[in-house]
Amino acid sequence: MKRRESLARLGTLSAAATLPGWLSPPAAAAEPAGNGKGLSGQRVLRYAVAAAETNFDPAQINDQTSRNFTSHIFESLYTYDHLARPPRLVPLVADGEPVAEDEFRRWTFKVRPGIYYAADAAFKGQRRELVAADFLYAIKRYADPALKSPLWASVENFKVLGLAEVRKEALDKKARFDYDRPVEGMKVLDRYTFQLQLAEPRPRFKENMGVPDLFGPVAREVAEFYGDKIGEHPVGTGPFVLAQWRRSSLVVFERNPSYRERVWDCQPAVDDTEGQAIAARLRGKKLPLVDRVEVAIIEESQPRWLAFVNGEHDFLDRLPNEFVGIAMPGGKVAPNLAKKGVRGEVTLQADVTFYYFNMEDPVVGGMDAPRVALRRAIGLAIDTDREIRLVRRGMAIRAQGPIVPHTTGYDPRFRSEMSEYSPARAKALLELHGYVDRDGDGWREKPDGTPLVLEVATQPSQLDRQFNELFRRNMDLIGIRTEFKIAKWPENLKASRAGKLQIWSLSSLGSGGDGQGMITRYFGPQGGNQNLPRFKHPRMDAIHERMTVLPDGPERLALFAEAVKLAVAYMPYKFQVHRLVADMMHANVFGYRRPAYWNGWWHFIDLAPGPSPA
Repeated sequence: MKRRESLARLGTLSAAATLPGWLSPPAAAAEPAGNGKGLSGQRVLRYAVAAAETNFDPAQINDQTSRNFTSHIFESLYTYDHLARPPRLVPLVADGEPVAEDEFRRWTFKVRPGIYYAADAAFKGQRRELVAADFLYAIKRYADPALKSPLWASVENFKVLGLAEVRKEALDKKARFDYDRPVEGMKVLDRYTFQLQLAEPRPRFKENMGVPDLFGPVAREVAEFYGDKIGEHPVGTGPFVLAQWRRSSLVVFERNPSYRERVWDCQPAVDDTEGQAIAARLRGKKLPLVDRVEVAIIEESQPRWLAFVNGEHDFLDRLPNEFVGIAMPGGKVAPNLAKKGVRGEVTLQADVTFYYFNMEDPVVGGMDAPRVALRRAIGLAIDTDREIRLVRRGMAIRAQGPIVPHTTGYDPRFRSEMSEYSPARAKALLELHGYVDRDGDGWREKPDGTPLVLEVATQPSQLDRQFNELFRRNMDLIGIRTEFKIAKWPENLKASRAGKLQIWSLSSLGSGGDGQGMITRYFGPQGGNQNLPRFKHPRMDAIHERMTVLPDGPERLALFAEAVKLAVAYMPYKFQVHRLVADMMHANVFGYRRPAYWNGWWHFIDLAPGPSPA
């Protein structure tokens, strides 16, 4: 448990004006956000996110916005306690703990009886109970070539006996995936029990069964009823159902009327004063506590901020950095906002931001010395401290490598070239490897004398423009010309998976307490999926394979350290920062705590005003 102890200390840094409890509604709040109630008396949570969704089919998504949505529709076997720090996995639809045998190769899971899917036309008027076979069907969907799942490589790495062979047969014969064909490693033992036999040990396999946004069960009737439109018609056992969808604009969820009798029962640490106050207020209440959630897609920071300040939204997901100085100067809620009952919470995220370089691109890709030098020079020329100071307003710490805070393998004492800013070293590397200005126009050419131009994919938001200006300034200082290709985020994601982008800036949020997910971003078989740069290195692949089967311990930690050194040396990613995130909420929002590396939280918060529990 030592590897997660820092989360209790660093995970949530409450601002001075964030004492838990109910305060009077903000004076500026307009109905209905000021009291969290709609015209019909419903408790309605309203807020906005900055990036558009793609769809709602777990097997076909990988973006954070879509995963946030699906985590409230689908349910996994296990989930993380909303308030526990360090994080703790607890049963959700599972009936107790799994049974691991054969040195973590055979896993047996039980599903709790009496859990039902939301009502849907696919069930033809019948009430549909969740059964063990639904989990196996959901896993098989990742293997179906027709779905082109971006996470197949991750599921393939589960090493379920026979699953990859069924997929290969469908690919070779160009036939439909046969969901009825028996798979050696997948067995339904009875209506509520299933077993997975893996080819290799997977000591942490239970964590995979704690990701509802990706590995929640799917009813076969629903998938077959909606066909290629299933991404528009999600049906799960979770607390909410999709009620309205205006693509890239507004997504509305309503309480699942078929949701089982489930009560708020989170277990904060005994010394967690804030958590204990929340628990005292909410324990025993029926979930979900809110009736409706309306999420607007607002890419620009200023409209998101104004919607919150004006009371149109109850909650501000990630205070835009440009407003930190006026909203939470010095980490404390500004007095004018605090007087209106506004609270804020600052959290060190288990995330990292980065630029990636397409390793198949003729300019920045490749493993030869000149291109490795080019990537390292670009990394050395990026002034991360300036970015933190000017754009992020101090809301970040420098990243030294791929591993995110609060996960296995993260060492806060480690320092590397990844965080170094040295234009002089960058210029020396470029000169040494033939990237020089031959015609005197101030711009460097490639070693073969042709123009050197970087093409950076980006989005049309004000924040992206700020990052672009910094990147251009950094490259100008070392004589490299830069061009920006602007597109919406979903379009860039599609192009990225197809290997059509040269450089793109992204972020990654840890999905569990183990840091191997970031090493998977270097794993050759994940090329085009988790491994967007398409990086290939035999030693990195061997490290990934070995740490997958090893239990936690010194040997595995040594592999993490070696992998990080390879990541820094070859630089397919330039990692930049781990973000500090400030969330803000009006007085009517109670019980919120930013998840460490999971998405589901809507059903755990309350919107009813009342006296302070403190």
